[in-house]
Amino acid sequence: MSDGSEGTAPFPAHLVREDLRDFAGYSSARTSAPGVPASIWLNANESGEASSADPEGANRRYPDPQPPALVEAFADLWATTPGRVVVGRGSDEIIELLVRTLCRPGGDGVVVAPPTFGMYAVSARLHGVPVHEVPQVDDGARFTVDTGALATRARETGARIVFVASPGNPTGTVVPLRDLAALVEAVADRAVVVVDEAYGEYAEQRSAVALLEEHPTLVVLRTLSKAHGLAGARIGIGLAHPDLATVLRRVQAPYPVPVPVARLGLEALAPAALEATRRRVLQTLRLRDVVVRRLREVPGVRAVYATDANFLLVRSDDPGALLHTLASAGIVVRDLRHQPGLHDALRITVGTADEMTALDTALRETTA
Repeated sequence: MSDGSEGTAPFPAHLVREDLRDFAGYSSARTSAPGVPASIWLNANESGEASSADPEGANRRYPDPQPPALVEAFADLWATTPGRVVVGRGSDEIIELLVRTLCRPGGDGVVVAPPTFGMYAVSARLHGVPVHEVPQVDDGARFTVDTGALATRARETGARIVFVASPGNPTGTVVPLRDLAALVEAVADRAVVVVDEAYGEYAEQRSAVALLEEHPTLVVLRTLSKAHGLAGARIGIGLAHPDLATVLRRVQAPYPVPVPVARLGLEALAPAALEATRRRVLQTLRLRDVVVRRLREVPGVRAVYATDANFLLVRSDDPGALLHTLASAGIVVRDLRHQPGLHDALRITVGTADEMTALDTALRETTA
C-alpha cells in the first residue's frame, strides 16, 4: 500500500483482510506496457469487426475498468483527487466491495442502524459476516442515529465496518457532520465508517466528503440513481482514502462501467445537466412539502416523519387499507410492514407534479 501521500495520513493497512493486502486482482486487457503507446489491441480476444447492432464499433472493445474521464468528472464534482474515486455498478457494488475487502468471511462484522437500507446486511450475510444492530431512536416525529452507541457496538464486537445512511432510508434522517466525525475517530483503530449519501442532493447539510482529508478510515458513497435520474444506468461511487481505493479496484470484478453507461455518467455531470438536476431537486422539495400537508389530513395517518430526502415515511392506523386505496388508483408505494418497528408504515416517493396530483386525488377519496 502507498504512504498516503495525497494530503492525508496513511490508511491503516491492518483493516484490510490480510490475504488481500497484496492481492493484484485481475489484469485488465486494457492495460498496455508502461511507456509504450498502444494502437493495435490483440490481447483480449475481442471481435475484429463491429457488430451490426453497433456499426461504428463504439462497444467492440472492453471498456476501461475505471473510465478516466468519468473518474475525473466525479473528482471535480467533489473537489477531490481521482485517486479517491471508485466507480461501480451502483452504490450496491461499492457496499459489496467494502464488505469483501475488509471483512473475513465468517468473521469480523458490520454494524448497522435499523431501520436502514437492506443491502448492508444482505452483502454481509452473503459473505458470512455477522451483522450487529443498533436501532435508531424514534420520537414519533423523527428518527435519530445514536452514533455513540454505534461506536460502542463496533468496539465490543470487533466489527470492521459501520454503515450509516445520511439521509437514511427509509427514515430520511440526516446525521450531523460533527457526530459522524466523532464516530470515525472513536473507531478509527478498528473499523471503517461508511456514510451512504444516496439522497445527499436533497439534504441541506453539506456532504461528509468534507471530512475525508482528515479521516483516513471514512468512506462516502454517492450515486447518480436518485436526484440525477439515472437509476437504470447503475452508476455509484465510493470516495475513500487512496490506499483503500486502490485495494477496492483490485478486488472489483472486471469492467464494471460499460461504455454507454460511462457516456451517460459524463453527460449527467456536465454543468448544464448538474444545473438541471438542482432545479429538479428544488421542485421535488416543493412537492414534498405539499404532500406532507396533504398526508397529515388523511384520517388514520398518525405520523409523517421529518425527512431530508425525496420520500416520506408514514405511519397509519390501517396501512393495509391505505395501500389498497392507492393500488386501486394504480399507485405503488413501499410497504414497510415487514421491517422491525415499522409494522404500520409505508414509504412514499415524491414523483412528478402529475404523479403527486394523482396521489392527492387518491388521498382525497380516502378522506371522503
